[in-house]
Amino acid sequence: MDALRAVVLAALLLAGCAPQGGREVIIAGSATPGTPGEAMWLSFKDGAEAASGGAIRLRPLIYGQLGSEEQVLGGLRRGRIHYANLSAQVVSTVVPELTLLYAPYLFDDEVEADYVYDCCLTDVYRELLAAQGLHLVTWYEIGFHHVYARDRPILLPADARGRRFRIASSLSSRLLARALGADAIPLGFADIVPSLQTGLIEAGDNSVTLYARTGIAGEAPHLTLTGHLLGMSVIVSQKAWWDSLTDAERRILTEAFPPIARSRQVSRAETARDLAGGAQLGIQVHPLDTDQRAQWRQAMAPVTAQLVEEIGGRAAEIHGIILDAQARYARER
Repeated sequence: MDALRAVVLAALLLAGCAPQGGREVIIAGSATPGTPGEAMWLSFKDGAEAASGGAIRLRPLIYGQLGSEEQVLGGLRRGRIHYANLSAQVVSTVVPELTLLYAPYLFDDEVEADYVYDCCLTDVYRELLAAQGLHLVTWYEIGFHHVYARDRPILLPADARGRRFRIASSLSSRLLARALGADAIPLGFADIVPSLQTGLIEAGDNSVTLYARTGIAGEAPHLTLTGHLLGMSVIVSQKAWWDSLTDAERRILTEAFPPIARSRQVSRAETARDLAGGAQLGIQVHPLDTDQRAQWRQAMAPVTAQLVEEIGGRAAEIHGIILDAQARYARER
């Protein structure tokens, strides 16, 4: 019944009365009320409408009203949604090369990742998304992923062997679980909490922002700070619709959305607050020492090469671009 109500609600929202004047833009997301993510969407709405003098009207369906990310992606490609925030993992179902960004330990730290994204990744991924009818507006950082567990922590890769581990619908997630020897259980994000409650899964991985205040931490309080991959979303629009806009409209909708530097700042500040207040949130934070981190890196080391081979397409080219950028970054430090 919950799924049926969601579908009915979405249909009603999309079929609502059109604005009296101007261009309507339906934006979709899965923000949590009261969070910085919600504030950024509402700031985007206010900024775009003000900059356009009311000629652009945004309808923010940003609380998951339009269903799962997979459903939003389908609606976006069919033109029923104009603008959306989607994880790169989900969009990798149509642009497989995006899953390369979820290779474990692809980046050593946030500063290196910032350098590579800013210098080298936007143009190539904009081309790949355009070929699938999507326009990449900007990136939106989710944060580094860590491993959570229900009854006992997963401190070392060996601790994950045989554990029922939630994976996303992406190749990188499946290969990561395989490298750990975990029992991979594919689930959508909305199914994580009830699956932890019933014991269908025991563990998984995600960023702190998608773990601490979404109900997951209450069911899986052990958080091991593996920092094994950097979660990233794409802010995308339907390309045919985007191309139909005037230059002025495209400029407004591009500039009104907070730039990647802002989402980085917000995501990292929120992560730091949640980790510092872990005890109040019921989280048991487990940092890693140098030897433990080396074991995680070693366990996951084969995954990147496996990804490049299995993705095909332009994955090898993009991996080369990343390696070249990292070498330049190391020389310039």
